[in-house]
Amino acid sequence: MSHSSEVPVTEESQPKRPTSQLVASRKRVGEAVFKGLSTGSGVFILVILAAVATFLVVQSIPALTAKVEDLPYGQFWKYVAPFAFGTVWSAFLAMLMAVPVAIGIALFISHYAPRRLATSLGYIIDLLAAVPSVVYGLWGINVLAPKVRDPLYLWLNENLGFIPLFSSPVSGTGRTILTASIVLAVMILPIITALTREVFLQTPRLHEEASLALGATKWEMIRQAVLPFGMPGIISASMLGLGRALGETMAVAMVLSPAAVISFALLTPQNPNTIASNIALAFPEAYGLGTNQLVATGLVLFIITLIVNMIARWIIARRAEFSGAN
Repeated sequence: MSHSSEVPVTEESQPKRPTSQLVASRKRVGEAVFKGLSTGSGVFILVILAAVATFLVVQSIPALTAKVEDLPYGQFWKYVAPFAFGTVWSAFLAMLMAVPVAIGIALFISHYAPRRLATSLGYIIDLLAAVPSVVYGLWGINVLAPKVRDPLYLWLNENLGFIPLFSSPVSGTGRTILTASIVLAVMILPIITALTREVFLQTPRLHEEASLALGATKWEMIRQAVLPFGMPGIISASMLGLGRALGETMAVAMVLSPAAVISFALLTPQNPNTIASNIALAFPEAYGLGTNQLVATGLVLFIITLIVNMIARWIIARRAEFSGAN
């Protein structure tokens, strides 16, 4: 007679769910949450952009469809043309001065400066990017404008007056489009430098070592490996700086001596104003269709910024092959 032995069922003898399955389940939940947050953030940005565009269009329609005699500032396109020109012209001059200097500083910090000096310069650049625009405006009007008129502007007028850019009479105050552009260049310099520096530091080490192994000097290595790799980043950083230059308000309003003119002259007392600065100066006294007309100029600035960023994205897409294989 055989007796069957019964094994008592305990908690330890119950089959356990493998730990790997629990970890995988938690990862799936976390991935779903992260994906939802990312998607929601992207959609939220698009909603904000659409809301801003809708507001500008709706508020601009009365000014764009009204009769010319009803508009406080006259025919719209004739009114906005000098400000659109001044916006693009001042931003172009600022980029012309800021981008080469920013690239040079970024290369010095990332590839030439000793570690301690590079760290200190990096902190200083980051601090400069946080300075409020009104501080730059005060510096421009009280320090820069009087200093650059004599001797720089007078020297340019006397020695390079045969060039139309410098041929006009020199402003007595130094508050010219060139002064405003210098202030803008100083403002966007930290932004471009900080982002470009980070891009240069991400250059694959193997690319740099391969170039040096083939006998290239340090500068040749930078031209062959660092600059091609960092070109999309340079363009992106420049577009961020350009966006700030196009939309800057207070610094330009404080420094510039504005007029409703279209002129390439850099030293003249009459300078084309920017859209953002004109809105800030004229909005407190605007009413009725005047307010709609100013909002319509903001719509023009919105379109200009959108076009510039689309061109930048197109340039970056063409250089996608340098986006970073290790």
